[in-house]
Amino acid sequence: MKENLTFSYDLSKEDKNRRHKSLVVWFFGLSGSGKSTLCNSVEKALFKHNINTVVLDGDSMRKGINKDLGFLESDREENLRRASEISKIINNNGLLTLCSFITPLEKNRKLINSIIGRKNIFWVYLDVPLEECIKRDPKGLYKKAIKGDIKNFTGVSSPFVVPTDFDYVVNKSFDLKTTTDKIVVKILKNINKSK
Repeated sequence: MKENLTFSYDLSKEDKNRRHKSLVVWFFGLSGSGKSTLCNSVEKALFKHNINTVVLDGDSMRKGINKDLGFLESDREENLRRASEISKIINNNGLLTLCSFITPLEKNRKLINSIIGRKNIFWVYLDVPLEECIKRDPKGLYKKAIKGDIKNFTGVSSPFVVPTDFDYVVNKSFDLKTTTDKIVVKILKNINKSK
């Protein structure tokens, strides 16, 4: 029996990267920090530059491929592992992936780097303090977590470890358009496509 059962496709990642380099842009920070809003804005801006993207968002992943997972630390790690494996497949196919996940622990980020490859990821950290996220609370989740209705909630009953390795940091009072423009310039430079 044949040892390697993986089919070898004719087009390589290098072939697919001739148009523009593939990249995974990973937005991370506390719930309510603005990850999805910024990710959406960056996607629209990249679309104007004729860059097709694939978006992987924590909420939509949990409604589909990861609906079997809860919020224990082991479930969160598996959630991020699956997202990383999908991102790696997309990256190897020459596309730009935009990921929006809380990604609370340093070990989660190391796992993601080990799966996708650090050189293939542009990390965008939304450094919005917990107090500000609680004030915003767009989904009403902090209120429930503080009351004890939601267990293992990052920032309340589960930790968020401040990162030491990222490519771009967004502070709490960011202007969406300005921040989007700055990130897009960096992405376009990274994928070797001039603005």
